[in-house]
Amino acid sequence: MSITKKNKSKMSLAGRRAIFGYLFILPFVLGFLLFMVKPLIQSFIMSISEVSVGANGFEMTYTGIDNYNRALTIDPNYTRMLFDEIGKMVLNSVATIIFSFFIALLINQKFKGRAIVRAIFFLPVIFSSGVIVGLEYNNTLLAGMQQMIEESSTSGIADTLEAMLANADIGEGLLDTVITLVNSVYDIAIASGIQIIIFLSALQTIPRSMYEAADIEGCTKWESLWKITFPMISSMFLVNWIYTIIDFFMKSDNQIIQQVQNEMVRNLDFGYSSALAWIYFGIVIVWIGISSFIISKVVYYYE
Repeated sequence: MSITKKNKSKMSLAGRRAIFGYLFILPFVLGFLLFMVKPLIQSFIMSISEVSVGANGFEMTYTGIDNYNRALTIDPNYTRMLFDEIGKMVLNSVATIIFSFFIALLINQKFKGRAIVRAIFFLPVIFSSGVIVGLEYNNTLLAGMQQMIEESSTSGIADTLEAMLANADIGEGLLDTVITLVNSVYDIAIASGIQIIIFLSALQTIPRSMYEAADIEGCTKWESLWKITFPMISSMFLVNWIYTIIDFFMKSDNQIIQQVQNEMVRNLDFGYSSALAWIYFGIVIVWIGISSFIISKVVYYYE
């Protein structure tokens, strides 16, 4: 009898947690159903039509897959930009995950001023907001300061590092990758705020008793990292990976997004711009599905 009551209490706790989870995602679900479903359907209809603007609004003539065929086989730049953006996404996403993981490990340690350091590393989330980004890209003062720094500096960190690595006997491809990452360190830091918080919250759920037991057994810090820390927060790698991919593909400086905007705003070719967007959306979904499936095979879930 006592075992049955205990099982019921566990089920009720799990049920309450499920209800709380559904309540948290309910605003997003309602917003998606009310504001996103109709535009998605309309954009897909536009992508298989020739769209013109008349006195009565949009006038659409069904053309089938002509817009998709134009994007993939006729447009000389679109496929190239797709490969370029996917390559940048893989490189930047891996670098962002690694950077945010080790920063979370660092600020999870006990030291004086830890709260201030955590606040500093959360600043990229604030900097990536719309207002700050607008100030960053439109502020003439900042642009002038950047130009003065570039003119007054004979060589930057990237140039110095490139000169050092050029003398080393390493491959040209590896050298280009390292230089690209160094030049993108600002973007990586800006994009890592949410990931750091997610990793940090996961690290704080690991019981200290597990590390104490590992110390008693003679495990080194390196062994504890790979035998305790990494498996216990491995599910957060999957969450951060999906978030990082979506965040990268949604950036305004993305070549594909810029071309979609140009076709829609400048050329008023709504059908073709919709097809470009849907191809891009499909590739993103497929990439997220494949990479998530692969990563989920090494994720450790525990009760």
